[in-house]
Amino acid sequence: MDNNNYEERNKSQIIRQDAKNCFVESRSDAFEIGKVHLEFATYDMNKPAGQRQNNHIHIYIDVPEFLCLAQEALCGMLHSRARNQRANNVKDALYESLGGTSAEKLSQYGRPRSDGKSLSRIFKIVLGSKEDCYLFVADSGPGETDSKGLIVPKFGNKPENHVAVSMNWRAVNEIMMMTKVHYEAWLAAKYMAVPS
Repeated sequence: MDNNNYEERNKSQIIRQDAKNCFVESRSDAFEIGKVHLEFATYDMNKPAGQRQNNHIHIYIDVPEFLCLAQEALCGMLHSRARNQRANNVKDALYESLGGTSAEKLSQYGRPRSDGKSLSRIFKIVLGSKEDCYLFVADSGPGETDSKGLIVPKFGNKPENHVAVSMNWRAVNEIMMMTKVHYEAWLAAKYMAVPS
């Protein structure tokens, strides 16, 4: 892999959390459009360098929604809810975000799906099997745009791409805190750049 391209691609990386053969990284490249960008991928170390990553999923969360989620994690509310769910054997997601790109926009970008459908993306935070373990789960696959313009997933329990990154509570807080601090710095710089 060309080092210049790698460095250019990673200029927007805020923090990366790794698990077994997968990672999630928070990126600053969507702040301008009011989104937090989480990039998920798996990798295969048996493949040649430059060809190891697969299952790429890009999740975009509205900044206010992400900041509320970060606040829940950082003040302990998310972790308290996780303890209660674990104690009561509740399997619901602690957090879930649905998103995607419509078939029309995919065509405009020059990346239409071969089936002509929209691209659905789902991000969830769920409890892992071990104590104090969370899974950041991203899935993507075919979707359809409903009457409200929302991308509804149409892949059931068989997504085309699936990544589940295991983290303890501290790693969850790290990704939340670092993303929040970088967004605040970016926002302060935007205000400073506005002529008075």
